[in-house]
Amino acid sequence: MTDEAGVITGDITLTTEPSPDGTIQVRIQYTGTEWYTLTVNPAPLPTGRLAVFHQQVVDAVQAGSAAEVPDL
Repeated sequence: MTDEAGVITGDITLTTEPSPDGTIQVRIQYTGTEWYTLTVNPAPLPTGRLAVFHQQVVDAVQAGSAAEVPDL
């Protein structure tokens, strides 16, 4: 689920980007179009767990059902 467009489906690209304030931004886009913010963003960045967090977001998005940023 995105803040700007609601649920998006299809071919997508997902990024998890750490911010200097200790949070992480999760953004998603239809491949080749504009970026959207995944709902419940920004999330606190778990120390040393960016790869784990990213995979949990990927898993949630692949599962569907209006995925949001997961809690760690």
